[in-house]
Amino acid sequence: MAIKKTLVIGASSNPERYSYKAVKSLLNHNIEVVALAKRAGYIDEIPIVDKFPGNDDIHTVTLYVGEKNQSEYYQPVLNLKPERVIFNPGSENFEFAELLEKNGIETIEGCTLVMLSTGQF
Repeated sequence: MAIKKTLVIGASSNPERYSYKAVKSLLNHNIEVVALAKRAGYIDEIPIVDKFPGNDDIHTVTLYVGEKNQSEYYQPVLNLKPERVIFNPGSENFEFAELLEKNGIETIEGCTLVMLSTGQF
């Protein structure tokens, strides 16, 4: 289950939130998930952590936080050295994307849920 291990930033235990749906869909696609949010909690059996993970072999970071709340994640995400970062609708951030690309990290403006459902993840 270690294919494209994914860090979901902005995870929510609220089933109505897209970040919740993304965690569930990633799990349904047998992708290991690390869920991160300001408040700890759970999405079924998956813990939502409130501390940024160390270098945890993360392949993909998918963002569900708006641009104004992303700056604290710039350096921790760069330190993870993921293969790519997905900016979901509402999380687009030119400054962060440019910084990531300068550090050799692919950026995608897209929807994790759509990417998973169409086999583009």
